[in-house]
Amino acid sequence: MVKGGDCVLQQEHHVQKKELAIMMFRLDAETSEKLQGSGILQLFANLLTPQSPCTAKVANVIAEVAKNEFMRLPCVDAGLISPLVQLLNSKDQEVLLQTGRALGNICYDSHSLQAQLINMGVIPTLVKLLGIHCQNAALTEMCLVAFGNLAELESSKEQFASTNIAEELVKLFKKQIEHDKREMIFEVLAPLAENDAIKLQLVEAGLVECLLEIVQQKVDSDKEDDIAELKTGSDLMVLLLLGDESMQKLFEGGKGSVFQRVLSWIPSNNHQLQLAGALAIANFARNDGNCIHMVDNGIVEKLMDLLDRHVEDGNVTVQHAALSALRNLAIPVVNKAKMLSAGVTETVLKFLKSEMPPVQFKLLGTLRMLIDAQAEAAEQLGKNVKLVERLVEWCEAKDHAGVMGESNRLLSALIRHSKSKDVIKTIVQSGGIKHLVTMATSEHVIMQNEALVALALIAALELGTAEKDLESAKLVQILHRLLADERSAPEIKYNSMVLICALMGSDSLHKEVQDLAFLDVVSKLRSHENKSVAQQASLTEQRLTVES
Repeated sequence: MVKGGDCVLQQEHHVQKKELAIMMFRLDAETSEKLQGSGILQLFANLLTPQSPCTAKVANVIAEVAKNEFMRLPCVDAGLISPLVQLLNSKDQEVLLQTGRALGNICYDSHSLQAQLINMGVIPTLVKLLGIHCQNAALTEMCLVAFGNLAELESSKEQFASTNIAEELVKLFKKQIEHDKREMIFEVLAPLAENDAIKLQLVEAGLVECLLEIVQQKVDSDKEDDIAELKTGSDLMVLLLLGDESMQKLFEGGKGSVFQRVLSWIPSNNHQLQLAGALAIANFARNDGNCIHMVDNGIVEKLMDLLDRHVEDGNVTVQHAALSALRNLAIPVVNKAKMLSAGVTETVLKFLKSEMPPVQFKLLGTLRMLIDAQAEAAEQLGKNVKLVERLVEWCEAKDHAGVMGESNRLLSALIRHSKSKDVIKTIVQSGGIKHLVTMATSEHVIMQNEALVALALIAALELGTAEKDLESAKLVQILHRLLADERSAPEIKYNSMVLICALMGSDSLHKEVQDLAFLDVVSKLRSHENKSVAQQASLTEQRLTVES
């Protein structure tokens, strides 16, 4: 009778001979299939132990077999994952290398298997291995490939954040001089840097200084590899600034060396650096304090100069980035007048002829931010026929919802902030009224409200001029629908009633109001839970009764 231990030894000897024979020739698909049919895969699990002398070879065979997609599931079914994961604690570098390869190939392109590895705790183990074996190029590469695959999964980010991966990767990055090796590290850094906690860790580990050095080294080169590395490095830099904490740490009250270096990219002649510089400013401009500091220190002029360089046949991504930065800078109230007097609207209007929706979108957003509560600027822009005609055209850009929405909002803002008869006349003459009426039916309450307030101003200031357009746009029917709809927000009901009262000054619109039995709808709103709505309902009811 054969004892259990002898049995395993016999299996091992038997497998070793077969396995060595297989190693003699290439493990192609046909050979892998024969291997599966022989039942050897099931025996491999017993041989994947730290004590076994053939562990590295067995892991190597599994790695080769699992290169064939159809063999990956049989490897899983044979129970190979768990013993392979255990082997990642081995001290033997060859065992570690082959084990990493085997796991990588089995789990290649399978999110569910990669998630299983994450749950089994491979991330902290691999990070530790990278630290211990950083002198071993093959092992380092294996770890980087594994990190690149696992980092794509959202569930991995938390585990990575609890290790010292940032420190290890930056340390490794500093040592690399070959483009391909740096590229591999970049491929791991990019998905990891999407996580805010890891962004901060990378900043604290000194990654930004490495990236700035790369930019400095590669900026004047015309070699393909250097251009690619400059782009990757500057893109990663911008990504790090998307985290609030990492961004604020690098801003350092506007005195930070990183912030100063990024500023110097904007006047550069390199498009990639101009782009990264403008995007970085847009990211720094995410709170009022930073925005105010930057405007006071001349950033607006730099961005305007950059845009001026890109008016004719300009780089669309640079235009978009610079406009994004200006839009963000225009948010704090104290910046608006300063930016208007610096001539930002004139610079922005040079891009009115752009046919690129991303540029149109940012242009509209920048103008809307600038005129907020700035009556004079709103009036000046609202009387600009070319601008208003372009807005009306973009209000019909059904393929680009963002541009369409922003055009509507800017049309409304021109009226709301200027309260000017001339602006209303320009908008009526350009055919803008129907778009404001349509905007009142938007699915976004804020847009509905902006439209209703603008329409109430039109009715109060220039009802005679707008009367026909309001009729043909079916405004009265829309208001009836908004008031009757229980889902309408309180402010929508309130402003709809204010508008109804304002429309009574027109005979034709007054008749439409009477024909639609508004009294029934309005009287029900007198008991509305919102006090303002209830009060306005009483006032509107009185007005309708008197005028009937």
